[in-house]
Amino acid sequence: MKTYQVVGIGNAIVDVLAQTEETFLDHMGIQKGIMQLIERERAETLYAAMKERTEAPGGSVANTIAGLGNLGLTTAFIGRVRDDALGRFYAKSLELEGSAFPNRPVAGADLPTSRSMIFVTPDGERSMNTYLGISAELGPEDVDDDVAGSAEILFLEGYLFDKPQGKRAFLAAAEACHRGGGMAGIALSDPFCVDRHRADFHALVRSLDYVIGNQHEWCALYETEDLDDALTRAAADCPVVVCTRSGAGVILIREGERVEVPVHRVVPVDATGAGDQFAAGFLYGLATGQSLETAGRMGCIAAAEVISHFGARPEADVKALFRRAGLI
Repeated sequence: MKTYQVVGIGNAIVDVLAQTEETFLDHMGIQKGIMQLIERERAETLYAAMKERTEAPGGSVANTIAGLGNLGLTTAFIGRVRDDALGRFYAKSLELEGSAFPNRPVAGADLPTSRSMIFVTPDGERSMNTYLGISAELGPEDVDDDVAGSAEILFLEGYLFDKPQGKRAFLAAAEACHRGGGMAGIALSDPFCVDRHRADFHALVRSLDYVIGNQHEWCALYETEDLDDALTRAAADCPVVVCTRSGAGVILIREGERVEVPVHRVVPVDATGAGDQFAAGFLYGLATGQSLETAGRMGCIAAAEVISHFGARPEADVKALFRRAGLI
């Protein structure tokens, strides 16, 4: 019996939200409706300017882990935070949500805990300003072999593959997971990251058991504009391949079986977290031995739930939605 059904590794980012007017965005030089990376000084300026802010633990894979916790799985999240107010908040929040956070906040670290300042205007648009801070420094020393090795499924965040220590951490975690008889996989996360590290990503994909990406990421990885060609080559490299397509059907391939799962179009209230919760639904299906089609449908239902409200984490009982759809 494994200790954890799913263990995630990713950026540990505190989402800091505040309601604001568009005049504030103009005054602070914030581009409306997009996510932009910012430096430490800018982060401190924006954080200090936020009034009546609310804070929530975030990060792409962390959101997926929270979704899996909502579905009742035993989970853990490996991330790096500083021993400061936000870092202690992050660690405590994850544990209160039911996910283990085995990495203690780092005392005396040079960089502060990562945070994303999210300004929400009256029209519901979110303008995100993300300072990566200490989370981007995650390395192999942050990966406990006992945690990664006791996972049935390991889920990696492609964004962290941008730095050498992140690559080493992923390889160490995947090796520990495989030694323990688990499955290891990744979300590609970003076509630009794929472009920067294509050869390393190719090698990583060949060493993993499943990979989740969107059409742009798969085409970037195989340097083609032909999605079918990219997915054919991906399926030759990796046992399980998943491709989301921004509102079109999701393509899933496993050992020669290929299925396409239609998505139910809904008017999004907030698209933040759609990919994260698709991954949660899909991994739930994988962890509970569902068919490829059922796992894909679970991912689509979880994604539809999260875009129906503000925030990147589920509010409804997603397992009840699965039951309503006749999936469990």
